[in-house]
Amino acid sequence: MDIKNKRIPDDEFARLRQEVLTQWPTGKDVDLQEAVDYHKAMEEDRIFSKKLLAAKAEGKTLVQPRAGVPVISEHIKLMEHLQDAGEADLLPTTIDSYTRQNRYEEAENGIKESVRLSRAMLNGFPAVNHGVSGCRQVIESVHTPLQVRHGTPDARLLTEITYAGGFTSYEGGGISYNLPYCKNIPMERTIRDWQYVDRLTGLYEEMGVSINREPYGPLTGTLVPPCISHAAAIIEALLAAEQGVKNITVGYGQCGNLVQDVAAIRTLQELTDEYLAKYGYTDVDVTTVLHQWMGGFPADEAKAFGVISTGSLIAAFSKATKVIVKSPHEAVGIPTMEANAQGLRCTKQVVNMMADQTFQDARLPQEEEIIRQETRCIVDKCFELGQGDIAVGVCRAVEAGVLDIPFAPCRYNAGLMLPCRDNNGAVRILNPGNLPLTQELKDFHAGKIDERAKAENRKASFQMVIDDVYSIGKGRLVGRPRY
Repeated sequence: MDIKNKRIPDDEFARLRQEVLTQWPTGKDVDLQEAVDYHKAMEEDRIFSKKLLAAKAEGKTLVQPRAGVPVISEHIKLMEHLQDAGEADLLPTTIDSYTRQNRYEEAENGIKESVRLSRAMLNGFPAVNHGVSGCRQVIESVHTPLQVRHGTPDARLLTEITYAGGFTSYEGGGISYNLPYCKNIPMERTIRDWQYVDRLTGLYEEMGVSINREPYGPLTGTLVPPCISHAAAIIEALLAAEQGVKNITVGYGQCGNLVQDVAAIRTLQELTDEYLAKYGYTDVDVTTVLHQWMGGFPADEAKAFGVISTGSLIAAFSKATKVIVKSPHEAVGIPTMEANAQGLRCTKQVVNMMADQTFQDARLPQEEEIIRQETRCIVDKCFELGQGDIAVGVCRAVEAGVLDIPFAPCRYNAGLMLPCRDNNGAVRILNPGNLPLTQELKDFHAGKIDERAKAENRKASFQMVIDDVYSIGKGRLVGRPRY
């Protein structure tokens, strides 16, 4: 597949749109000009980008949950509860797994079964099946901005329908919705399909409607070193900006060490701005999101609130623009709307208490500099592999293991890099694989892990990785052998 980081020409995009909109009958209801007019008539408090930029200017952290159910009336009830009882600043609409795999007929059956049995038979909202009018029913039911959250490799039709339906923010990207989610889809294909999403976003922007785009920050969500998620976010931001996107939220998944996590959010904003400016995208507004702990949760709800509170603290101290909130039911499955609202209120309490406080630590400058150096090593090597074209470069980088996401299911991901925690709980790199780090950086990681090995009286090994994956579910951050 011939791919390059160039804006899709108008005539080619028009041809692609005709194909995409015929993938399911609801596509025929998409009328671009009518959709733009609908967005322009929308009240400001429903527009995601405006709320994010206001929060950034005020140094405020907004709270947002994950949530979605298959039947429109029940989804509206859920959104209203999270808005009112949960005090959410921003709302999601999480899409079901069938829609994520473009299996719309099965999603249709899931809606029918959900209605028949009076319970959710899908794990999200099948927006393609509900179409433009169904999406607008949801949008008009609340006064809070709504974002589409999903995990779809080919999200083109979903984007068309949800944008026309009035959603003002859209998550995902060609890296972050491939490697952590898929097994057999080539990088070139998802990069190309997500260029379509970004070009559509750019087209709305050119017609006077700003839609926020958010690369999925946590990736696989477990022990992902900041440099890996930063590199993916920056590359997806560059790809989006080339297609005309002007409002981007880059994300990071909480790793658990306070200093490292604060350093990560701060450098994520800085490095994304740096690379966008370096490559000529000087008119893009960048905000940040912290995802609360994405790994295993304790089953005990009181302990789960402890994990949620630590993520809230990190979001507040790092001044992330928003935080994606977990619920006390994470260990047992999809949360009830009441539990979801509890997670939101818990987070909001902590964020509000910390709003007027700043976090300073003598270790912060070093941690920030390590993340800067590592991230630049990876992103710059991607540009080198692509001979200046980041779309080509990232595909080659994944193949070579230059960008290597831990625990990713995709067979195109090298899977050579292994992370584990150091003696203070920061995520370090046990085996760099083919990451293009300098010898100085490799020595830094090896030294940090060796400190832990000596403290635990054991050799640095894969067993540390296993212990760390399960540690928080057992009540600790570092997977010590004695716990």
